[in-house]
Amino acid sequence: MAVKSITRKGAETAQPLGPAKESPLIQQWLARDAEVISPSYTRSYPLVVDHGRGAELWDIEGRRYIDFNAGIAVVSTGHAHPEVVRAIQGQAARFIHMSGTDFYYPMEIELAEKLDQLAPGAERHQTFLSNSGAEAIEAAFKLARHHSGRPRMLAFLGGFHGRSMGALSLTASKPIQREGFAPLVPGVTHAPFAYCYRCPLRLEYPACDIACVRYIEQELFQHSVPPREVAAIVVEPILGEGGYVVPPPEFHIRLQELAGKYGILYVADEVQTGIGRTGKMFASEHWGVEPDILCLAKGIASGMPLGATTARRSVMTWGPGAHGNTFGGNPISCAAALVTLRLVEQQYMANAARLGEVALERLRALQRRVPQMGDVRGLGLMIGVEMVRNPATREPAPALRDQIVQEAFARGLLILGAGASTLRFSPPLAISRTLLDEGLDILEESIMAALTV
Repeated sequence: MAVKSITRKGAETAQPLGPAKESPLIQQWLARDAEVISPSYTRSYPLVVDHGRGAELWDIEGRRYIDFNAGIAVVSTGHAHPEVVRAIQGQAARFIHMSGTDFYYPMEIELAEKLDQLAPGAERHQTFLSNSGAEAIEAAFKLARHHSGRPRMLAFLGGFHGRSMGALSLTASKPIQREGFAPLVPGVTHAPFAYCYRCPLRLEYPACDIACVRYIEQELFQHSVPPREVAAIVVEPILGEGGYVVPPPEFHIRLQELAGKYGILYVADEVQTGIGRTGKMFASEHWGVEPDILCLAKGIASGMPLGATTARRSVMTWGPGAHGNTFGGNPISCAAALVTLRLVEQQYMANAARLGEVALERLRALQRRVPQMGDVRGLGLMIGVEMVRNPATREPAPALRDQIVQEAFARGLLILGAGASTLRFSPPLAISRTLLDEGLDILEESIMAALTV
């Protein structure tokens, strides 16, 4: 059902919020887009962006929005952070490109040094720089096979690792993402993730004793997957596109122990969870696990395209020519990343931890009044609210979730869905308490409005 545009006074501005769907100018841009942009793109609402600042965006007609998406968890320091902008401008004035796989430049080396410093574990690390999360995963896939000499990979149901062929072979989030692309890269097996609200093994935590990890050894390794042929286990610390699912604290600890038992590499896909998003630099740190390979992108450069595959030096054993690319580690992206990492480390990681607790407290208070909010979960500013038709049966409510997204857009709040029926919240780590509260006020209005439709 259509929702009406609403104007409200924000706490930090007094500009109009929300869309005018009937706007001829907006419709003109949508029509032009439909003519020339791939139909594979997914768009939830007709937002045509003009500019942004911090955790706010304005469309081409001047309407203001509070951004709880951050460009899909990308603009960690907020839109157009002045220090990031200065770094981009300064590097662009010096030189824009000089392929790092063939030549040397300081900011690429400095960024790899910084990632070596930040990566969990006592062993030194080396980094392969690319352009995106999918490319970071592709590099990890290749490196794991090359280093181990083993052909197989383990990944998880609900996991999302990208859409290029190797990354897609690891992905098992939605069938539409894989439909029409078979055969994929062979040798990938998927295991159940620790999704306790909807346990795939129909057990209850903690009595289950993390049966989803035991399933790998007792079922897969006993019947279909020779463990000595498995190069790596690839896992998101928290499911991202699969529903912002936070596993119980024992899950990753047990998983890394299992990997170590069979000489399997532990690959943490921190593309969405990393760079301060969960209140720590890497989500893996919440459980004390130390990945053999760490995959990063999204929030690492505040919106500039950059991916990183950071591995223990004893794992990064391939030689010259084994892997490379032309644009990876672009000097402008590296300059933006160095500033981003400093800002996140000094300020915004702590802000994410603090405001994440505020958001979870408010959402759980609202959950007590709205039974359709079946589960509220998250760490830092990576929060999911799973909508259900009935809290007793936990039947997913995708239509209700989608209506809330539209109601929020009409009121000037940008959110998106994840999984079957989850609302996901990933605002810039730099968001203020004032804007966070204003956005949560809008969300509450939107939920109440959607429930009356």
